[in-house]
Amino acid sequence: MIEFFFDCSSPWTYLAFHNIQPLVKELGAEIIWRPILVGGIFNTVNPSVYAQRETPVPLKARYMKKDLADWSRSAGLAIKMPPTVFPVNSVKVMRGCIWLGKDMVPFATAVFETYWGGDKDISQDVVLAEICRKVGVDEQKFFAGISEQAIKDQLKANTEEVVARGGFGSPTIFVGKTDMYFGNDRLPLIREALERNKASAA
Repeated sequence: MIEFFFDCSSPWTYLAFHNIQPLVKELGAEIIWRPILVGGIFNTVNPSVYAQRETPVPLKARYMKKDLADWSRSAGLAIKMPPTVFPVNSVKVMRGCIWLGKDMVPFATAVFETYWGGDKDISQDVVLAEICRKVGVDEQKFFAGISEQAIKDQLKANTEEVVARGGFGSPTIFVGKTDMYFGNDRLPLIREALERNKASAA
């Protein structure tokens, strides 16, 4: 079993979200999608992210831009970094993922594409309504659903849980309950972990 804690406001999460799905399908693993608010994680345990944005290391920033472009090309994804609105308030889209439950993947995919590929502000209701229509979600029910206290509480609980389990950003991926991996570039290690587990269970 894989747990994938994610926030659509991260380009590296977009890559991992895209790349892990064929991997999981190939190896016959089960994936549980766990929406979080990465800003809540940064505020709690990783405030250095904000300092890095305010005073970036030029050489590192230049390389990270190239690195993201390389990974995007490899995955066949369009990612504009930074988008016009960055960072973006993703609370509504992540509540939407919670509300949709098992049906969240098409919605989350459209959110990633809209924000990172289409450069649209996913915090805006008009953009969210467009996404809902694109994936066949009733927009009135969507906006009512993301306003429910239980949905808000679940997003907060997921965020607190990943921190309690050692997470410090998005995506945070667990193989089993304790084997944690961070980031898109750890997928080869996740493959090895899944293959080891499969072999030991045989």
